[in-house]
Amino acid sequence: MKILAPALLLLMLFSCNKGKITELETKLASAQSENQLLKGQLETVQRTNGDLLNRMEDLSVISKEGATSIRESLQSISGQTSRINELNRSIQRKDSLNLALVMNLKRSLSNINDEDVKVEVRGGKVHVSISDNLLFASGSARLNPASDRVLDKVSQVLNDHNDLSIIVEGHTDNVPIRSSTIKDNWELSTMRAAAVVRELVQDFGVDPYRLTAAGRADNDPRGDNSTATGRARNRRTEIVITPNLDEFLNLARDPGMEG
Repeated sequence: MKILAPALLLLMLFSCNKGKITELETKLASAQSENQLLKGQLETVQRTNGDLLNRMEDLSVISKEGATSIRESLQSISGQTSRINELNRSIQRKDSLNLALVMNLKRSLSNINDEDVKVEVRGGKVHVSISDNLLFASGSARLNPASDRVLDKVSQVLNDHNDLSIIVEGHTDNVPIRSSTIKDNWELSTMRAAAVVRELVQDFGVDPYRLTAAGRADNDPRGDNSTATGRARNRRTEIVITPNLDEFLNLARDPGMEG
């Protein structure tokens, strides 16, 4: 058996170890590469977590601000609801008063022809419509003696409700008036309204501060002016009884009602 020379033996050992070293270097390089990849993934996860934490903090702030805003909105809505409820109660009181007025007026006027006097609620106001047959001669603004009976009955109800405002409106048909002393239907309707107001004050004790006289001429017809029946309906005096609007105006002006 031959003994290998020391140099040859070293060469053989070096060749074997070199293969193992190369394999180790390859594994090390692969491990380093995988480590870099994992490191990158870890950094991405850390950034994502940081973003999520920041967002959670933002959401917490938003939630607090939102809660405050919602609370303030609810308080505002509560105040508005209270005002609306009060307004509804006022409207109900007004409607009840209108109903009582209508019933009292109809009872008081029950023995007068329904065709000549009508009582109704329009636009939240009580309207007493009196045909000119009961009040005036054709084309005249002077009250006839028979007018006392109907105005007396109406004034009794008006005086029982002395906190209500009253507008007396004169109305005509669309036929132009032929008179040397009255210019047109505007003047006729206004003069008739003033005559009724004067009668209510002087003969029946209605407070003049509650009364307003207005002439509408033929601008608010109730019938067809192309027919005799329609024109007769339009020739009328309306006593319009208006509820006290102060409480409604006060509610409307209240800051709690402003959006």
